[in-house]
Amino acid sequence: MAFGVTRQELAAWKAAVQRGEIAFLTHYWLDHRFPGITTVTKVGCSDVKRLALWCTEHQLPAEYIHHRPPYPHFDLIGPRQREILMEEGLMDQVMRFRL
Repeated sequence: MAFGVTRQELAAWKAAVQRGEIAFLTHYWLDHRFPGITTVTKVGCSDVKRLALWCTEHQLPAEYIHHRPPYPHFDLIGPRQREILMEEGLMDQVMRFRL
């Protein structure tokens, strides 16, 4: 389940993904499989090759890309989530979600 994101933010993310951009959407999230993890950043791009290259550039396993048309994405969680958001200059998401 996702919390803490507006419809407008979700719509903007979806539009960017469909345009083939690398797009980031962070939200609160709870999943019993990941105890202690309360947020996820969905890194999406409809150009799956571009998304796979992005994963490789960040030393992330591209085989974990969720191939869910029309919004393929990679789920960033844990310590790498904060690191990558900072590398990408997305401090607003780091601050907003207290990562």
